[in-house]
Amino acid sequence: MTRTVITTENAPSLPAPLSQGIRKGPVLQVSGQLPIEPDTGDIVGSTVAEQTTQVLRNVTAVLKAAGASLDDVVMLRVYLTDPAHLPELNEAYAAAVGEPFPARTTVYMQLPPGLLVEIDALAVLDD
Repeated sequence: MTRTVITTENAPSLPAPLSQGIRKGPVLQVSGQLPIEPDTGDIVGSTVAEQTTQVLRNVTAVLKAAGASLDDVVMLRVYLTDPAHLPELNEAYAAAVGEPFPARTTVYMQLPPGLLVEIDALAVLDD
């Protein structure tokens, strides 16, 4: 099976050695997305809710570029800077993702200044 790099101008391109997404067979891995507006490179929002909404827009853009959607996602990994933000994250996440929810892991970590959340996705596509 060939690895296919997924790229889109509708999600930010980061100055790091990574692909926005990689597909191999039916498996699609979307790299961690940040709350960055693709056209300007600016951080979107100062709250976890605003940033979560933008992050999930970026995840969705990479999925779409691969011919997928949130319905194909089996796992989302959320990286959050503060456990106190979990209720606000959950509210924005539920509104953006919808049921049935994919499996999810939430990890607390430090992100660069101004960033409160990062999310990556694992999807399985029909061939």
